[in-house]
Amino acid sequence: MNKNEPIGSIGLANVPEAQAAGQQVRSFGEFVGLMALMISLVALSIDAVLPALAEMGQELGVQRENDNQLIISLLFLGMAAGQMIYGPVSDSTGRKPAIYAGFGLFMGGSLLALLAPSFPLLLAGRVLQGIGAAGPRIVTVALIRDQYEGRAMARVMSFVMAVFILVPVIAPLLGQTILLVAHWRAIFGLYLGLALIASLWFALRQPETLAPGQRSPFSLTRIGQAIREVVSNRPALGYTLALGTVFGAFIGYLNSSQQLFQNQYGLGQLFPLYFAILALAIGSASFLNARLVMRYGMRWLSRTALLTLAGLSLLFWLLAYAWAGQPPLAALMIYFLISFFCIGLLFGNLNALAMEPLGHIAGIGAAVVGSLSTFISLMLGTLIGQSYNGTVLPLVAGFALLSIASLMVMRWVEARRL
Repeated sequence: MNKNEPIGSIGLANVPEAQAAGQQVRSFGEFVGLMALMISLVALSIDAVLPALAEMGQELGVQRENDNQLIISLLFLGMAAGQMIYGPVSDSTGRKPAIYAGFGLFMGGSLLALLAPSFPLLLAGRVLQGIGAAGPRIVTVALIRDQYEGRAMARVMSFVMAVFILVPVIAPLLGQTILLVAHWRAIFGLYLGLALIASLWFALRQPETLAPGQRSPFSLTRIGQAIREVVSNRPALGYTLALGTVFGAFIGYLNSSQQLFQNQYGLGQLFPLYFAILALAIGSASFLNARLVMRYGMRWLSRTALLTLAGLSLLFWLLAYAWAGQPPLAALMIYFLISFFCIGLLFGNLNALAMEPLGHIAGIGAAVVGSLSTFISLMLGTLIGQSYNGTVLPLVAGFALLSIASLMVMRWVEARRL
């Protein structure tokens, strides 16, 4: 059977094995829904908790308001560490055991955060959540690749990513709704419940897609070799650094968005609405990029987006300074909409450019690129977030400086091509 067929089942030789094991072969729609739920746990874990940051910090005795941002940052820390491991583990044990491990860690972290009597224990739960969430996020793509290729895989991924893009739009609203009727700990109860549903659905309806004969032994040496190849390959390293740098600006925004909108601008319960509007800018850029990249190419789009982001941020910083760090909300939203559209273009293109020379080690190469870029963005984004001083100036300055730095890295990479 051809992998490219957009069939209503898994479409591989694993079908008889699944039926022999008593597992039903899913419809195409069910498969897409399951994959979308598993990948979306990451975005939900980040964004649904944003409206509750102030309440969580107040109840758990946080002294510095900026320290509440660690609830977001440490989830990324866990994800950065987890990304490096799950791909090789799934190649060795099969896809299902690796995803089970991820769900188990995620649920353990959710339970720890749900019951945490102190802020340090809550943060430990968030790190564990991040390590766990990296499992379904990384291995799901490999699982899809096991079953589909070419246009069929692109079709599945387009449906899955459409759901993934919509989650940041609705997640803060979901978190805010929970706060209206329940305690903030109920958000972690939601995480726990959704992970349990997804893991049971996955266990009962998804057959293993990596046959024992196709597995490779787990090897730290292989991971080390992949890391050495990425850091010794100028385009792979350069575009990974550029991706991590510009993503650092976005993490800086995520870290300080609740303080910015709810406290500084007094939006209160309207915060999820403004967050959703800006999330749509990133989502629309991701959709349009599929057409734009075929016409203009990844490098031209990336340079243009970075130039626009850098120039606009420098100009807006001057305007914000003239407004004593608090420009009109309408002006801030226009700036963010354009900036996030540029960032939406950069995410996919810089990642693809980093992966371009790594086709022969695509699986573990993607893990290294993802992990390294997330570590870089986490450090830079945390620095920006912790610099928040009740004005937009640190955040806008971070956008300007990091986009300029990304441009300089791109120039360094492409100097070899000239």
